[in-house]
Amino acid sequence: MSEAPIRSFLFIPGDSEKKLGKADASDADALIFDLEDAVSPDNKPMARKLLSEFLAARPRGSRNAQFYVRVNPLDTGMTLEDMAAVIPHGPDGIMLPKCNGPADVVQASHYLDAFEQMGGVEAGSIRILPVATETAIAPFTLGEYARADLPRLMGLTWGAEDLSAAIGASSNLDETGSWAFTYRMVRAQCLLAAHAAGVEAIDTLYVDFRDDEGLRAASRTSRGEGFTGRIAIHPAQVAGINESYMPSAEEVEHAKRIVAAFAAAPGAGTVGLDGKMVDIPHLKQAQKVLAQAKLYGGAA
Repeated sequence: MSEAPIRSFLFIPGDSEKKLGKADASDADALIFDLEDAVSPDNKPMARKLLSEFLAARPRGSRNAQFYVRVNPLDTGMTLEDMAAVIPHGPDGIMLPKCNGPADVVQASHYLDAFEQMGGVEAGSIRILPVATETAIAPFTLGEYARADLPRLMGLTWGAEDLSAAIGASSNLDETGSWAFTYRMVRAQCLLAAHAAGVEAIDTLYVDFRDDEGLRAASRTSRGEGFTGRIAIHPAQVAGINESYMPSAEEVEHAKRIVAAFAAAPGAGTVGLDGKMVDIPHLKQAQKVLAQAKLYGGAA
């Protein structure tokens, strides 16, 4: 791993001059400029023009964050128009919504091949982040990402709102206010599929942007499960997400002690630490924590 995983992806509507104007001040690791659900059909041409001008004024190398664009789904007939507007200006990636599976990523990749060549953009430099659970068929294809040849694939993320609509559900929550079983299932499948494919596992949004404590608790749990980042729907969520998806000082210190304990016992498969036995999987996890801390600029 040569660079730190993207912790926070902040959505910005592509038709809002006001919000685009604030994008440069964001502390998000990545910005997702939305041409899909946040933009009404009548405003899509205007959004493409605004976003094209915005990207043109911020070429690669001058940006404070990675730039992604959520294009319209492949079955809408608008994906090519979206790409024609933004790809010549070299976004770092596209978010592909309503993705049915790896075949859709292959199709989008072919489109990108052509637009990169026409726009003079470095071949293969634009990545793809599919929203991989928004249709009824999509969860059944998640395991196929690991076996597909998808060099542009940077991660997998999941969504509950569009899946609810796709299956005619009245709610995606259970009686406790937590995700209902169907959505817990596809979330877990997305997590496993991302790791099987060797790409980033991006958790979905936390709806209540005013609940910072809840966001942080959910994000720490998410990171503990293996997700590497999360989508934000409001700038106020970025700090909590960034801090929650990187190792804490306590984790780093504990990891250092595990590594030191094994270093003091060359060849050992298990060592004692604080009255407990730790083994090689604990060592590997400790090494991963220290590597992540170093990538995020922390002491390691």
